[in-house]
Amino acid sequence: MSVLHVDLRLERPDFTLEVAGDVPPGLTSVFGPSGCGKTTLLRCIAGLERAAGRVALGDAVWQEGRRHLPPHKRGVGVVFQDARLFDHLDVAGNLRFAEKRAPTPPERERIIAMCDLAPLLSRRPAALSGGERQRVALARALMASPQVLLLDEPLSALDQARREELLPILEALRDSATIPMIHVSHDLSEVARLADRLWVMEAGRVQLHGPLSDVLSDPHAAARLGPRQAGAVVEAEVGAYDPRDDLTALRVGEGTLWLPGRVGAPGETRRLRIPAHDVTLMLTPPQGLSALSHLPVTITDLAPGHGPGVAVGLASGEARLIARITKRSLREMGLEPGMRLHALLKATALSPGDTGG
Repeated sequence: MSVLHVDLRLERPDFTLEVAGDVPPGLTSVFGPSGCGKTTLLRCIAGLERAAGRVALGDAVWQEGRRHLPPHKRGVGVVFQDARLFDHLDVAGNLRFAEKRAPTPPERERIIAMCDLAPLLSRRPAALSGGERQRVALARALMASPQVLLLDEPLSALDQARREELLPILEALRDSATIPMIHVSHDLSEVARLADRLWVMEAGRVQLHGPLSDVLSDPHAAARLGPRQAGAVVEAEVGAYDPRDDLTALRVGEGTLWLPGRVGAPGETRRLRIPAHDVTLMLTPPQGLSALSHLPVTITDLAPGHGPGVAVGLASGEARLIARITKRSLREMGLEPGMRLHALLKATALSPGDTGG
């Protein structure tokens, strides 16, 4: 398994892209606002746009100095936000087109099964829904046996129902990945479900990078992510389902959180995204509150922002999360690192859509 090395610089009259980093096998998400250079970075890696610098996969150098391999010699699979299928071919024909060009035979039946395409093989793209077209586009990219897979906002053009069709497929692909995959998105909830590692981009540069949970649980990162986006991702073990109240228990750190509906199977490990603005801090255990979910926590760090807010880093066992409070609350509660508190979350603040495999 090879690591993708990227060290690129692209200058335009009103924009400079300057990115250096390594992408190991697994899924690395690149997150940032529109116009920050996410898609341009993918195009440069694929060889679709020429930038100065070096791109190499393991010992295989794709570009350096005068060397610049064209896109078809880089072994890159790309899935765009619009599927870009061949309208004159049916689904099977689109897949065969990529399969014929693969350097090694792809696992055809496994790819078709994973993307649930068997019922669609004889259809033309015009007869497919948006979600179905994206599943075909993903399968076509995989049929080429790529050495690197680039996913350029593959869910952004889909409604929520179609997104939910594709997310489990991308999760399964991530879990079985033996190649570097780079996923671009401006939706942090999507990133939280999919990423192993996270790059946060601003104005053409990577400002934060590392394992997903480390980046998102760092209170000093909250200012870059924004007050509505900041929040941690924790590992949760699925517990019992309560049919009377239609709630599922998830064990997180030193406590239990409750999610509406049935979530997973008992004993399963799920990712859970906990937005910082949904966490309330209390000095004493809750009594008779509507907040069913609470965790005993220890303050690990405090990160005051430029405005009235403060990001509070919290630990509950191995779980790390963030709360966002005002500077006035910080002062009146006398909070400081090392203090023991209780973090409350209303059950309705979390939903099955905040969890992933």
